[in-house]
Amino acid sequence: MSQALTLARPYARAAFSLARDGGKYADWSNALGFAARVAADPQISALLGNPKLTNADAVTLLSPDGASETFGSFLALLFDNRRLALLPEIAGLFEELRAEAERIVKARITSATTLPAGELDTIKAALKKRFGREVEVETAIDESLIGGALIDAGDVVIDGSLRGKLSRLQSALTN
Repeated sequence: MSQALTLARPYARAAFSLARDGGKYADWSNALGFAARVAADPQISALLGNPKLTNADAVTLLSPDGASETFGSFLALLFDNRRLALLPEIAGLFEELRAEAERIVKARITSATTLPAGELDTIKAALKKRFGREVEVETAIDESLIGGALIDAGDVVIDGSLRGKLSRLQSALTN
């Protein structure tokens, strides 16, 4: 996995540079996402490794409707360098670069039960104040947390769950 990320990083940076220069972050994000989903399909993945597949066929297969000529050239470059299998990693790294450029923090809030909209808005506002950036929130439910919430925002993890508090109390009592 780390080797794939290492190989994908320069391509993601190049795609990001092209998107930034054209002011088309969303278009590139959508196109890369489409290409990554297609390339990740096991049947398509096997087809991409076929030596009879031409450059033009690969570009047509992986390009969404309305994709720019520049995106097609990018896919052709990946084909020429035999890096089409890296599309999922390239798309993920591109999204990280885009979030950084747009000053957005992606946070995942996992709670024991469904959070009311008011609480979610309060948490989002607190995270926005803490990071000084816009916050995109994704929610999940994990009943094993017992109560409270676990917030994962990039490099920061805030464990306010009852399970986490009990674990810290147990650790303190045993030491």
